[in-house]
Amino acid sequence: MKRTLLLGALATGCLLLPQVQAQRVLLRATPATDSMEVGYGPNRAFFQHVFLGYAAVVGRPTGSGADLRYWASSEPFAGVRYKFKISKALATGFDVRYARLVYSLEQNSRKLLPTTQLHQQESIVLSQLHLEPYVRLGVGRRGNVIGRYLDVSGWGGWVMASTHRTQDQPGPTGSKRINTVEHGLGYVRRWPYGVGARLGAGRYALLGRYRLSDTFTASANPAYAELPRWLVGFELGLF
Repeated sequence: MKRTLLLGALATGCLLLPQVQAQRVLLRATPATDSMEVGYGPNRAFFQHVFLGYAAVVGRPTGSGADLRYWASSEPFAGVRYKFKISKALATGFDVRYARLVYSLEQNSRKLLPTTQLHQQESIVLSQLHLEPYVRLGVGRRGNVIGRYLDVSGWGGWVMASTHRTQDQPGPTGSKRINTVEHGLGYVRRWPYGVGARLGAGRYALLGRYRLSDTFTASANPAYAELPRWLVGFELGLF
C-alpha cells in the first residue's frame, strides 16, 4: 500500500513539474513593445532633429549705392529643431541654428557701401546664431511621420562675427591676388530679428524669412541703402 502511494506521488510530481517550469518562463517574459506608451517620434509628444538649408537674398536695396550680385548673395545654415505635439494637428517648438549671411557687392560707379573704392570681388559677411520659435499646423492624415505641415515663426539672432572681404588682382609684387578682411564692423547691427514661414512635407521644406530689423546702426553712413530683407530657400531635415 505504501509503495503504491509513493509511486502515485512521484507520478503526480512529474506531471506538475513542466507546468511549474512553464509558469516561471512566463513570469520572466518581456511584454510586447507595442503595449508600452512611446513618447518620442516624428509625430509623437516630442521630437528633435538636425537640418541643413540654403536661402537666397531676394529683393532690392532701398536706394542706390548697394547693388548686389544676387547669385552670390545667400545664407547657408544648419541647426537643430525641437518639436512638441499639442494635439493631432497642432504642434510647437523652436530652432537653434547657425547662419552665414553673405551680401556680395556689385562693383559699379554707383557703389557707396562701405566705400566708393572698387575691387575685383567684395562682400559683407555676417555669421549669426538664431533662435526661432514656431507654431506648426499639420495637414492630412499621417502615422508616426512628419507629414505635411505649415510653420509660422518669429526669430531673433546675434551677429557673432561681421567681416568685410575684398579681393584684388594682380598684386603689386606680382602675386595673383590680394585678399583683405576687416573684422568687427561697427556700422552693422548685432541683434537682427524677423518673422518666417515654412511649407514642408516630410524631410523637405520651402521657407521664407523676412528681417524686421535694419542692417545698419544709427552711427552708420546715412548714405547706406537698406539691404534686401527677404530670404527664400529650401531645407532638408536629417532624420
